[in-house]
Amino acid sequence: MLKKTTGIVLNAIKFKETSIIVKIFTREIGLKAYLVNGVRTQSKSSKVAFYQPLTLLDLVVYDKTNSGLNRISETRLLRSNQLISFEFTRTGIALFITEVISKSIYENYQNEALFDFLELSIIELDQSTAKLDLFPIVFLIELAGFLGFAPDTAQGYLDESRSQPFSSEEIAEASRFLSELMDKGYTCEEKIALKLRRKLLDHLLDFYSEHLENPGIWKSMAILRQVLA
Repeated sequence: MLKKTTGIVLNAIKFKETSIIVKIFTREIGLKAYLVNGVRTQSKSSKVAFYQPLTLLDLVVYDKTNSGLNRISETRLLRSNQLISFEFTRTGIALFITEVISKSIYENYQNEALFDFLELSIIELDQSTAKLDLFPIVFLIELAGFLGFAPDTAQGYLDESRSQPFSSEEIAEASRFLSELMDKGYTCEEKIALKLRRKLLDHLLDFYSEHLENPGIWKSMAILRQVLA
């Protein structure tokens, strides 16, 4: 059955000589894997650039309920990212986002509110005014609400986790900073020392690991630490 939907590319892997298998989180039918033939070529008509992480697409897809691998009938850019694919810091954050999402949702998982949040986050990340140093922390705080395990208060993020990387002097500052981020989201302009910011990010990832099934190692963190030093 053909279905029209919008989608966010999470990742793609090479398949045979010229094809890829791409995972796309779609708004209407959820997380799906698609086989795309013949895109890894040198021809001018190649659409391999469409399948970069966090690309927003308009799609017409074949959707078979019992098929683990579907195909795409038509695809076009819903929005062309202007900065994400060309600035190392934004690309690193994009890889982090796709890893977190990939570990947080499962095949066929469908959530229109989550999709809309991700779309807004992509658009924000692609703006020259985005607060890049705070972006990963804000993203994790906001995402937890859509996944259903966000605490009601900033202190809850500290109390509801076995991870406690903060010194006694840092606890109050960490709680205050989390409260600001929960209140203001991506518009927050709070300044925070690199050491505490890193501890908050590590703590939030530990918090996620305690709520997700088999999250494993957060591989994108090595890149993120470099670009957000």
